[in-house]
Amino acid sequence: MSLPAIGCSSSGDGNGAVPTNTGQACTTVNQCYPGVKTGDLVGDPVCLDKVSGGYCTHLCQTDADCCAATGECPDSRAEVCGPFESTGDMYCFLSCEAADLAKTTLTDADVYCHNYAGAAFGCRSTGGGANNRKICAP
Repeated sequence: MSLPAIGCSSSGDGNGAVPTNTGQACTTVNQCYPGVKTGDLVGDPVCLDKVSGGYCTHLCQTDADCCAATGECPDSRAEVCGPFESTGDMYCFLSCEAADLAKTTLTDADVYCHNYAGAAFGCRSTGGGANNRKICAP
């Protein structure tokens, strides 16, 4: 099943906010995480092709693996490590979990995702079984 194209070129909320590296559209992994030194990510980078238009992320084992590399999360938005659908792998995603949303001025998770991930994004479950997380995804 192909998901809708993602809108990672969003200009953000009009207050200077722009989408994070994680979730950027891609066709190859080489387009992901510009400005992050090769080998610095904790986990191999991935252009997740289960999302139409591609989705930049990287493999992880814990939340601490996300945003661990210098320049990986220049906007300091919370990311979580979670399964994606039935892939069996764990990836970093922009979080829209209640605890992370509470640290912002936004109260609507979908608005948060629209502002910081792209217009086609909303807050949804990773869909990976018992370890589901709430993430910004199309």
